[in-house]
Amino acid sequence: MYSMKRKQQYFKWVIIFLTISCVMSCVSSKKINYFQNEEERVVEEFIFNYEPPLQIGDMLTINVSAIDQEAIVPFNLFEVQTVAAQVPLTYIIDVEGNINFPVLGKVKASQRTTKQLTEYLAKSLEPYLKDPIINIRITNFRVTVLGEVRNPGRYPVLNERITILEALGLAGDLTIYGDRKNITLIREQGGKRIFETIDLTNTDLFDSPYFYLAQNDALYVPSNKTKVNSSGVGPNTSIIISAVSVLITLVAILVR
Repeated sequence: MYSMKRKQQYFKWVIIFLTISCVMSCVSSKKINYFQNEEERVVEEFIFNYEPPLQIGDMLTINVSAIDQEAIVPFNLFEVQTVAAQVPLTYIIDVEGNINFPVLGKVKASQRTTKQLTEYLAKSLEPYLKDPIINIRITNFRVTVLGEVRNPGRYPVLNERITILEALGLAGDLTIYGDRKNITLIREQGGKRIFETIDLTNTDLFDSPYFYLAQNDALYVPSNKTKVNSSGVGPNTSIIISAVSVLITLVAILVR
């Protein structure tokens, strides 16, 4: 009688163990931790000094200043100008990559950085102004982060400079179900849409030309295998438990 009870308990625990093994899986830390091949690195100069080129559709504010305050008036246009407020005109880079700047007319802006456009405008305005100072800002610099992150959404970038890590930080970091080796970066550049795979577990990311994001970049974090597998098992969990209960009952009856 004692032997029968032990057999029943043995079969019961074997079946429970097999069931748990089917519905659960262990995840190695190699699939979760970032920068696993961390070592002493030297950041290349072209990455450190990276500045995204301007693109078609970018919205710019351009402020011109000089010693002669009257001379700069034609070059500073405002959408709204009252005693209480002044809203500067926004320049939108058209489909041909140009902006229409006062006096100068069409000026090529796309594929130039804000620094390059600043230098070009300053030189072009020298016949009209003495020692002109140009300040340019991108007003619609945003990045989008979607997928397995805690706070997916579109985020404005005030300083016009952001890394992949900073963008993921704005989105609250990846969830435990995010695939850290296959993040997709989507970028529109030169009239083409680029898809680049990002591996957060590899420190080569720091030397990548995609480490710094450009305006309107999108990051998509796919689900890892654990999330995919659980989505398939989840709806059938109650059926599996019921089947196991019936199987345990049958085994208990047979071993009596």
